[in-house]
Amino acid sequence: MDRRLFMQLLVFSYDGQLAPSELVQHLSAALEQQGAQSVLYEDVNHPSGFGLLSWSEDPADLVTKTRPAVTSPGLSGLSLRPEFTMLGRSYSSGFEDNLEYWLIDRPKQTVTNPAWPWAVWYPLRRIGAFEKLESRERGSILREHAVIGKRYGNSDLAHDVRLACHGLDANDNEFVIGLIGKELHPLSHVVQTMRGTRQTSEYIGQMGPFFVGRALRPKLSTR
Repeated sequence: MDRRLFMQLLVFSYDGQLAPSELVQHLSAALEQQGAQSVLYEDVNHPSGFGLLSWSEDPADLVTKTRPAVTSPGLSGLSLRPEFTMLGRSYSSGFEDNLEYWLIDRPKQTVTNPAWPWAVWYPLRRIGAFEKLESRERGSILREHAVIGKRYGNSDLAHDVRLACHGLDANDNEFVIGLIGKELHPLSHVVQTMRGTRQTSEYIGQMGPFFVGRALRPKLSTR
């Protein structure tokens, strides 16, 4: 299957004249007018900041739809915080029963579920030694990670979006992870729990920065 979903997180601060509610309405209208599929987040760690997650199977839409929306008239007070920009594509491990659902539908449904407004997004990079491990050992290390993630997901505590960003990330990160859920505490807890796995404790070279947000207008686009 050649189809992939590209997802991009842009994080902004705002020093313009619009009230927060007016800013959200203005930007939401601009995104809708451009036909951009998106979710807006309030930035928990920045009082005048927010995040914009947009996605498409055609990465050109991130330039031809999302970009015109955020540069539209009336939004001149927006300032991009490039250290938080994340771009990745959906990928599979080869064990998924329904490849189209995993690559295309599941990420969109996860980030737009109105019951799961909280999100933690971050990039990561593994050290080169991981790639030199024998394939069976790599599989065992990854399964340890997957079992923990599945346990949180089955308990409706944390749901993940996993994106590959090889060659797409300015800082040479390899993956972008989105943790999505109804409460913030379990999202923090799953990161803490993962610290004890062999992958994180031995083979992760860099994680973060972490963007923490609460969805403002999660919606499922029909496009």
